Amino acid sequence: MNKIMGLDVGKKRIGIALSDPLGYTAQPCETILRQPEQAAVDKIKSICSENNVKTIVVGLPKNMNGTIGEQAEDCMQFAGLLKLDFEIVFEDERLTSRQAEDILALQGKKYTKNKGLVDLKSACIILQQYLDRKG
Repeated sequence: MNKIMGLDVGKKRIGIALSDPLGYTAQPCETILRQPEQAAVDKIKSICSENNVKTIVVGLPKNMNGTIGEQAEDCMQFAGLLKLDFEIVFEDERLTSRQAEDILALQGKKYTKNKGLVDLKSACIILQQYLDRKG
């Protein structure tokens, strides 16, 4: 069975989540550095190969009014580097970082000194939103 990958693409880091084989739940995978960009793309492709991923859900940080801004354009550009090898789906990710911070705080995790935790949790939220809507 194919797993689905979720990505929270930021300027510095990329949070990666994977679905379970049945596509019901999102699980944290890892956080990688975005630069150098080709190394990040290669790492994502490697994880996809190891986990039989065919679809990647990329968080799209739209502006609060629903328009596409600079950050969303940047995510779309990065996703373009993967589109030849995978089906790319964009998922609205407005406020997922804030939601991730709230969840981590409730869990008693110190995320302020480890922003990678926020990226990882955000990737899970993005993927879970997609799985819930699709399922």
